[in-house]
Amino acid sequence: MERSDRELIRECRKGNKDAFRELVERYQRKILSVAVGMLHNHDDALEVTQEAFVKAYGSLDRFKGESSFYTWLYRIVVNLAIDRRRRERRHGTVAIEDRPGGGEDLEADLPEQRLIDPYQRTESHQLGERLRAAIDELTPDQKAVILLREIEGLSYDEISHVMQCPKGTVMSRLHYARKALQDKLKDYL
Repeated sequence: MERSDRELIRECRKGNKDAFRELVERYQRKILSVAVGMLHNHDDALEVTQEAFVKAYGSLDRFKGESSFYTWLYRIVVNLAIDRRRRERRHGTVAIEDRPGGGEDLEADLPEQRLIDPYQRTESHQLGERLRAAIDELTPDQKAVILLREIEGLSYDEISHVMQCPKGTVMSRLHYARKALQDKLKDYL
């Protein structure tokens, strides 16, 4: 029988590192997905994911349980990803994906992709690239709410906890993010 997050956290606080390993295994893919979605660089996303778990482990005593562990962990990874993006912009770092011919297509090796008609695959790839570029132009907060809502499927309340802002602010940011994406993609759609 699978133990609840609360049980695992209680065990972690008693010094049981295996309990934390179980939490990491439970959420690492989802957290990595958020980081990749925000950073568009797999190596950076891996670093941010690892940093998020290290930070969470070091802060478990301060976790109050007002939100789920999952939501709390999302807040940590989103904040770390936003900080990383700000540092990159401040220091003029260029991601591999921004270089011509660079980057890696994380979905290129999926078997389903190879079975799709090449024309459809090309169309999907072009739409994906335009969507990625449009999302990259959003503010960090708008980008975070779009990813958390549309990709991760979090509720407005969960996003509110992750972003540490009122639910109305989440709804507003989501509205403006969607409108911005519609404007940027109107010629394509």
